[in-house]
Amino acid sequence: MLLLRSHHLLLPHAARLLARRAQPLPRTAAAARLRPLRMSASNHSGAGASSPSAPSPPPAPAVPKSRIPFCPACGSPTKLAVPDGDEKMRAVCSSCGRVHYENPKMVVGCLVEHDNKVLLCRRKIEPAYGLWTLPAGYLEVGESAAEGASRETLEEACADVEIVSPFAQLDIPLIGQ
Repeated sequence: MLLLRSHHLLLPHAARLLARRAQPLPRTAAAARLRPLRMSASNHSGAGASSPSAPSPPPAPAVPKSRIPFCPACGSPTKLAVPDGDEKMRAVCSSCGRVHYENPKMVVGCLVEHDNKVLLCRRKIEPAYGLWTLPAGYLEVGESAAEGASRETLEEACADVEIVSPFAQLDIPLIGQ
């Protein structure tokens, strides 16, 4: 745990992180990660297209891969299927037929300020072992976001905090958070 005298000490590190994110990916890496965005579901016949050549077919949709290879209830293999009344691919048990949903993990934490200082914790596990971070962790079932943030701060930094107001909401769908 480290208490900084002022949050302005975090700014150079944050600026380096943002500069790294702003750099474009190498051409080959970008092409491997990015797919063209389809702006509408209408059928494009090619009439009135700005290019004289025939339009290219839309890219094949990405086939999701389940992270639930076996049924937690009976142990049989699962298969990807769209269950009745649903619209998304789900892991469905090939034996008992149970549908297993993969939901994002809600991460909560606190930005603790006390006497013009900010509380940070040094990570003791991967990912990012040894780096400094705000006290945070996964929300437990039955907790509100505020309760989870307070609990994680107490667990990770031994700091009993009072939630004053929300600071930020960050969505990271690429990693399911």
